Amino acid sequence: MMQTATYYQLPLATKQQQQTVMSADATRSAVTQLLAGACATPCSTAAHTFVQTVPPLSRFQLALEVLMPMLDSRVELPQRILVSYMLYSLYAPHPISLNPFKSVLHATYARERDAAVHVASSGGVGENEQLVWVLWKILKGDGSDIGPFSPNTLARSPLPPKLRPTNLALEDESVAYLPADPVGNADAPVTSALAATQESAAGSGHAEDASAFGERDREMEKLSHAMTLLLAARDRVLTIAEQRLAAPPVVTSVDLPGIIANNPSFAHTLVSALLTTDSEQGLDTYLDVLKRLPPTLPSFDLMGRLLMNTTLVTDMITGGRTTIADLVRTEVLGWFIHEGVSWLDRAEQDEREGNISDDRFAKGVQNLCRFYTALIKLGIVDPASDADSAEMAHFTLRNARFEEANALYSGLASGGGGAF
Repeated sequence: MMQTATYYQLPLATKQQQQTVMSADATRSAVTQLLAGACATPCSTAAHTFVQTVPPLSRFQLALEVLMPMLDSRVELPQRILVSYMLYSLYAPHPISLNPFKSVLHATYARERDAAVHVASSGGVGENEQLVWVLWKILKGDGSDIGPFSPNTLARSPLPPKLRPTNLALEDESVAYLPADPVGNADAPVTSALAATQESAAGSGHAEDASAFGERDREMEKLSHAMTLLLAARDRVLTIAEQRLAAPPVVTSVDLPGIIANNPSFAHTLVSALLTTDSEQGLDTYLDVLKRLPPTLPSFDLMGRLLMNTTLVTDMITGGRTTIADLVRTEVLGWFIHEGVSWLDRAEQDEREGNISDDRFAKGVQNLCRFYTALIKLGIVDPASDADSAEMAHFTLRNARFEEANALYSGLASGGGGAF
């Protein structure tokens, strides 16, 4: 009788182990891809994706093996900021004191702060200052303030002087651990300059020193809250009370487009302050942002306010004194109209190709024509001047199917005589 060959079949437990290993590898790969591509999304979104990707029983181990080593590795600053937030967010419902990664975050904070202070003492600016501030916020229990902002945004936003590492302190600085002991060695306190300073202050026993320290903490907390509101102004409308608080001394050109889109009246206050004070970035940087604003209602609102602003500023050409209104009219308005026309031309092309399905083009044409008509009525532009109105005349003729464009073209074609 013929016998058939038999094949060895793996035990069930071995198969399950292989599937577990394959699943773990796939999860690790997914987390690696997440860390590589999530720096442009809000930190909270990346943390939520991590939780959805990694099974609950594997999160701590994966955080230990993948996330924690990146705190000290030579990766880009946005990735280190993201990893810091993710280690915090895994246990965010609980106080930071219960977070098993607190000792690692604290050790990183102490080491990075010491490095940044060393650079600052020689007159430089450490490239890790934003990371120190993020870790400071997390260890203070305010990590939730970081969630709405992307690591890229946090990494490229310069800090006000009072929030630079030399001015940051933690109440429980004495419980920090040596950076070399990532699991937390309670017998090895950090001997940083900040810890030494706090120990000396505590030993002095002078009530006025303690009072001054508390006052500085309150001032830094207020400034930190103001900076958080400024970042929030890029993405949402601030309340009146928040606008009064969101006035940090440092605003960059990166901040402006989002703030203008969501808070045009608040943006007017900020832009006016930027144009009237000396800045390392110079007036050209901020004026360039204004030139390239999209033709939307918030942009027209801001431009209208600036064109009526009589605050004195330094003339960029003569070095004399002029007003914000004159500066914007001569240096910005023509470019703003030109860029608005170009933006609408691209929107029309996208609409024809089916790339967009909203009414941004139609609304943009109507609003730009209304804005230009208002400029004529206010005497800011001259409809009889080809230099002022030639581009708008061609634009309104091309879009004469819109009532506002047709009315504006008729007025421009007649030289403006009584038409407005």
